[in-house]
Amino acid sequence: MTGASGRPGRRLFFAGLLLLLGGAVLWRLLAGDMPLSPAAVAEILLSPSPAASPQEILVVRSVRLPRLLASLGAGASLAVSGAVLQGVLGNPLAEPYTLGIAAGAAFGASLAISLGGIWVSGAAFAGALAALGLALLLSRLSGRGEQLSMVLSGIVVSSVLSAGVTLFKALADERVSAIVLWLMGSFSGASMREAGAVCAGAALLFGAALWWGRDLDAISLGENRAVFLGVEEGKIKTVLLVLASLTTAFTAASFGIIGFVGLVGPHLVRLVLGPSHRPLLAASFLGGAVLLAGADGLARSLGELPVGVITALAGGPVFCWILVRERGKGA
Repeated sequence: MTGASGRPGRRLFFAGLLLLLGGAVLWRLLAGDMPLSPAAVAEILLSPSPAASPQEILVVRSVRLPRLLASLGAGASLAVSGAVLQGVLGNPLAEPYTLGIAAGAAFGASLAISLGGIWVSGAAFAGALAALGLALLLSRLSGRGEQLSMVLSGIVVSSVLSAGVTLFKALADERVSAIVLWLMGSFSGASMREAGAVCAGAALLFGAALWWGRDLDAISLGENRAVFLGVEEGKIKTVLLVLASLTTAFTAASFGIIGFVGLVGPHLVRLVLGPSHRPLLAASFLGGAVLLAGADGLARSLGELPVGVITALAGGPVFCWILVRERGKGA
């Protein structure tokens, strides 16, 4: 189904995404225990000396705005990473977390929490990079086709590290609740520094992927055709794989495990716009931001649930549907 793959359809689709994004931003800035009008929020954000109370300024500038930017940046980063990895590896089930990155971050964070909760984010980032490196090494050693072996290696690494996380939880005693809470993901403690960093990472990955969008189209047609068209396949794959992995690792290290956005976002967009990478990447950027901002808003309205619970409940059935659909296509 590619009903919006023509130019008018694309414009209408992007206009709809922008409207949804604007609605999500307004909702996240206005909703909360302290009722504020749109005019009051706009004055707090835009005026250097607003007339609002110190509490209202604190809530908007130090709580709601960092949380909103963090959810938007993380959603865009995860969705674009998924679109890039699916294009580079030629596998519709490839996404940042199926390559072992999430399990590595969870292993590092669980280890740090078990040892006393020191430098959890740094340990999660190191664990994510180590898991990715291990998956890459296993993929090369297997000697099989890159498209399949990378995903299989990621699944193997994830399984082993997930067993390690279970072991940490069994040995953690009173710290087990902290491990479980971190694993579920949350933006409740997001700072402006974290939000700015994750937004910058999303923008960098999006810019690089968009620059090589036509090359990604050629790569998806097969290695021989890409070489025939003069595409520097090895260089492009390496740079995009590293960027997608680093941005995902930083997101997981900062906000915990938030699954399925990198898988569901690009697939939903591809159903509407088709496989061409430049519109796919742009729509994934906007759609991922909308998805995660909306999921975080829903998590907040349901009593501060972990946002990873919302994305798992919504993304799990879609993941199963993708598996069945790809099997039906003979993939």
